[in-house]
Amino acid sequence: MLPATFKLCAGISYRHLHNMTGLKRKAAVTIVQELNKFVRPGPGKWIHQVRRRSSLLSSRLEENLFSEMEMAYIRQGEEALQKSLNILSDQEGWKTETVMDNGDKVLSKVLPDIGKVFRLEVVVDQSLDNVYSELVERMEQMGEWNPNVKEIKILEKIGKDTVITHETAAATAGNIVGPRDFVSVRCSKRRGSTCVLAGMSTTYAAMPEQKGVVRAENGPTCMVLRPLAGDPSQTKLTWLLSIDLKGWLPKTLINQVLSQTQVDFANHLRHRLANPSLSAQALRC
Repeated sequence: MLPATFKLCAGISYRHLHNMTGLKRKAAVTIVQELNKFVRPGPGKWIHQVRRRSSLLSSRLEENLFSEMEMAYIRQGEEALQKSLNILSDQEGWKTETVMDNGDKVLSKVLPDIGKVFRLEVVVDQSLDNVYSELVERMEQMGEWNPNVKEIKILEKIGKDTVITHETAAATAGNIVGPRDFVSVRCSKRRGSTCVLAGMSTTYAAMPEQKGVVRAENGPTCMVLRPLAGDPSQTKLTWLLSIDLKGWLPKTLINQVLSQTQVDFANHLRHRLANPSLSAQALRC
């Protein structure tokens, strides 16, 4: 009786969804999420049927909360995430670029249709929650502690997992690499003890190319955060970096800059987490 009643209510709600206002749609999603809380593991088959149907309904409801353009950005972010994880999961062909005394390591690989990608592997002496908060929840403050970033601005938030950002890179020493900026779609997913922050370049009408700044491209790229095995107070961070800086720059120079950028990032992140008030200006000095 209960499964049939749930199915009937769900069907009625979905048929009228297209006529709902934004608030009513959100209310419908909330109802489905609340109903899901009452579904507990058990021996009855109907429980699994209700869970499956409610999950499908929730996905449909959430899709209807966004415009076609917003859904396109969401799918692009998820595509970046899947492509990045596929690259990282293939352990073959990685070449060591740099190994630091503290164990930080940068590797690289050349991929068809993408080019050279870099992989940073480090351990940060901070909990996953602290690292996640700094990289995701306080993303726009990165310019305060990372001298390689001039500014990160969130242009639009789409749902709970997706944002569109504009990032301006700081000038390199001697202005070897001129002003660069990026417009990216970023997707963050947290499942259990693993967090994945992925992204790739996108187009955004409200942020066209800026005069005097080269619009570079990145992605697929991602950071994977996991508690260190045996010591959850530390975090294993893996950063896949794929960037096309555009312009007429020698590949050897680009590779050197990108590899060093990853090493510098790890050090700046450690300093930030240990000294939250530390600014990028202080680091430059």
